[in-house]
Amino acid sequence: MKAFYTNNNGLVEIQKWTSNCWIHIESPTESDKNYLLEELQVPEAFYNDIEDIDERPRIEIEDGWTLIIMRIPIKSGDVKIPFHTVPLGIIFKEDICVTISFYKTEIIKDFVAYSQRKNIEIEDNFNLVLRLLLSSSVWYLKYLKQINHKIKLAEDNLEKSIKNEELQALLQIEKCFVFFITSLKANDVLFQRIKNLKAHKANYDPELLEDVEIELNQAQDTANIYNNILTGMMDAYASVISNNMNNIMKQMTSISIILMIPTLIASLYGMNVPNGLEESKYGIWILLLVSIILSTFGVFLFKRRRWF
Repeated sequence: MKAFYTNNNGLVEIQKWTSNCWIHIESPTESDKNYLLEELQVPEAFYNDIEDIDERPRIEIEDGWTLIIMRIPIKSGDVKIPFHTVPLGIIFKEDICVTISFYKTEIIKDFVAYSQRKNIEIEDNFNLVLRLLLSSSVWYLKYLKQINHKIKLAEDNLEKSIKNEELQALLQIEKCFVFFITSLKANDVLFQRIKNLKAHKANYDPELLEDVEIELNQAQDTANIYNNILTGMMDAYASVISNNMNNIMKQMTSISIILMIPTLIASLYGMNVPNGLEESKYGIWILLLVSIILSTFGVFLFKRRRWF
């Protein structure tokens, strides 16, 4: 899907390309690819880099074209990993500026709507990059709140009964934190590189730089805090499971010892040696009575937990 935006008290969508407009392509088709590579002459290597889901944030310049890749959060349709991060590429040269995402995202639509509400004018290409970094950080925070809500739901269910499904849900959330924390760190490194570009340093809006830095740091801190809480919770439940397993093993050991008593007595009585009861007609009953008494005493000790 291809869309064109221009400044008009905020970003407004237009029907065709004009000089210095912003082109956004989401989930590009073959015709979109041809438009980028043949009409706009975008380097194919840049296009392929953005297509790679594991591509790391960076800035690269080639033949006058500038490529900036950042990681943005998305809500995936995968139940196992409900939240993920994907690359968003910004390619620009002179009066051409293109953003490409191979995955559907809520960020761009929200970014355009926000610019209209606040009457934000995009001054230049780097201003667009910084504002997209700011918007992505805000969305990281939004998704982190949703992840935290999922953690609370799983915690409530685990308090009632420790089930594999709830533990697996926490493991899936832990994967989301790994993606978020790694991507936020890489975005922060990218921001510092852009911030320190000598050729453009004087043109940056100081307030915008401060806002981006604050939101990036807040998103990183929030992700780390939630991840530490989740790690502590997982460790606590692992200890509970281990303790429950130890209690079960103690009970099984105690039961096996109790059952061993009558077996031991019967084995001794069955030996081919004199024992004083081989001629008694009450021998078997005496053995049964002794076995019952000793087993009962063992059960009593087991219930009083004196053995372990």
